[in-house]
Amino acid sequence: MIPIKQIIYEAFAKVGITINGDEPWDMQVHNPRLYDRILSSGSIGFGEAYMAGWWDCEALDEFFFRVLYHRIDKKMPIDASTVFYTLKAKLNNLQTKNRAKEVAYKHYDIGNELFEKMLDKRMMYSCGYWRAANNLDEAQEAKLDLICRKLKLEKGMSLLEIGCGWGGFAKYAAEKYGVSVVGITISEQQAILAREINKGLPVEIRIQDYRDVQGEFDRVVSIAMLEAVGHRNFRKYMEVAEKNLTKDGIFLIHTIGGNYDAKTTDPWIDKYIFPNGMLPSASQLSKAWQGLFVLEDWHNFGPDYDPTLLAWLKNFDDSWDSIKGDYDETFYRMWRYYLNASAASFRSRKNHLWQIVLTKPLHVGSYEAVR
Repeated sequence: MIPIKQIIYEAFAKVGITINGDEPWDMQVHNPRLYDRILSSGSIGFGEAYMAGWWDCEALDEFFFRVLYHRIDKKMPIDASTVFYTLKAKLNNLQTKNRAKEVAYKHYDIGNELFEKMLDKRMMYSCGYWRAANNLDEAQEAKLDLICRKLKLEKGMSLLEIGCGWGGFAKYAAEKYGVSVVGITISEQQAILAREINKGLPVEIRIQDYRDVQGEFDRVVSIAMLEAVGHRNFRKYMEVAEKNLTKDGIFLIHTIGGNYDAKTTDPWIDKYIFPNGMLPSASQLSKAWQGLFVLEDWHNFGPDYDPTLLAWLKNFDDSWDSIKGDYDETFYRMWRYYLNASAASFRSRKNHLWQIVLTKPLHVGSYEAVR
């Protein structure tokens, strides 16, 4: 039997990564037990080993780009924990109302100050639009305006935002386009800040599961929330949007998407970053809205997520000294691992960023796409 160390050395060498090499994207292994840990624990073990300081890499984003572009992650031995996780996801609905709250506790409620330091001035935790932008604030502002123009917002309209984050889009739409907004989130920490920044505006922030929304709105938007819905609930998500939208309304989805039908996410991401999440495929989404909506526009600008994530990473690194009292070195390494790997996933075109515009079958007139 070929030793696992040799398998890993050879797999990395094929894509230009030399273990303990001189290039900035080469892995530097500090603990020889790493190879057995990869065999026994797969993706989770690889990420946990980095968190524990068992290995390092100067250019972590470039390391992950080579791994993901050449799909080295798919060629490693599959461990028992990954098999168990995959079976669990296939057999269970991991995004029920109770389970859906787990991502709020483990991710969004870990401290508003962290996100205030890391994100842009409007605290948009989603891909910016960099076509004419020179920095993160400009890219996020351009993204917000792009969404509003795609929704064709007009003064006096009512807007439902499914997954409102810290209220940045609601504030922008209310101030710039004169609409009233109902924003929903399952995160108490997000709701506190969202209500504060929207004080005095026609914006209502609710702590509510999307499945419980009742109302009628001229427009519905969902920005970076669909990734938490799960394949078993895509149809329900579409039904909720359809039920709450007027017959001449417009529904816009801003979501990360993947190349293949999936029922799970990476086990390390599930355990440490976004529990119970998964990325939809084009076929899963089109099947989910079949009979409910008409597709008007599908815009992919996934490469824009790479500079967005690298901007977040720089902000995080630059701000670490001011927030590290609330965290520890393991969290620091975990967060850098997450941001670098995520940037590489878009650079390698493993993941994409989609803006999808939908209308009801009874919608009157044609829709003119916006870029």
